[in-house]
Amino acid sequence: MSSVPKRQKLDAAGDGNTSAGPNEEESDALEQIDACQNEIDALNEKASEEILKVEQKYNKLRKPCYEKRSELVKRIPNFWVTSFINHPQVSGILDEEEEECLHALNKLEVEEFEDIKSGYRINFHFDENPYFENKILTKEFHLNSAASENGDWPASTSTPIEWKEGKNLLKQLLTKPYTNKKKRNSDYKTFFDWFSDNADPVNDEIAELIKDDLWPNPLQYYLVPDIEVEPEDDDEIDDNEEEAFDDDDGEEEGDEDLEDEG
Repeated sequence: MSSVPKRQKLDAAGDGNTSAGPNEEESDALEQIDACQNEIDALNEKASEEILKVEQKYNKLRKPCYEKRSELVKRIPNFWVTSFINHPQVSGILDEEEEECLHALNKLEVEEFEDIKSGYRINFHFDENPYFENKILTKEFHLNSAASENGDWPASTSTPIEWKEGKNLLKQLLTKPYTNKKKRNSDYKTFFDWFSDNADPVNDEIAELIKDDLWPNPLQYYLVPDIEVEPEDDDEIDDNEEEAFDDDDGEEEGDEDLEDEG
């Protein structure tokens, strides 16, 4: 089966009359296709600008709802840590001692910058706790030049954690073996390892999961159903065993009758 020959790129200075190039009719069609593609690209760019305006509009409309939800969440003990633990990816970087620490997490919020494409920040609000002094820990992402103050982008920054004496979980957990820990499918060993790491802000999977999945609807993870298989009822087991026993007896009696007839 012969392969289709590759076409040369359109050349404004060329006359398209070479033997390897397209004929005049094809050349004209290709130029028109190129013009159509330019129109499509221009429309796509305009659409992106319009979508950005719509997103900005609805971000402002959603803000009061998020604030109301945050106030209601405060009435539910351990809402956020439970949502974290039940999230299939985020839970993979949570150590047991970090889970204890996150019981003090009373509010989570994600704030997108005015120019949504430029970045966002994630704020973790904490009650007084035995691990660190901070009331708020913030991880901020600057994804283009408009968001960067020093000209370096993409970039991310994290609030320095003011650990209390002997309670530095980051130092303790990074030197701790993985014995009896959950299986992790992440580049990060622990939650605070992720929080403190700013090496690759563009490919920060955990931040994107929090921003695009956990933050918009944490209730689906707080209320995640228990999927553990429940043990069978003892009465059902006994009934099944009796039925199997009766079947065995029937088979044995049938075999004896056949032997007598023979």
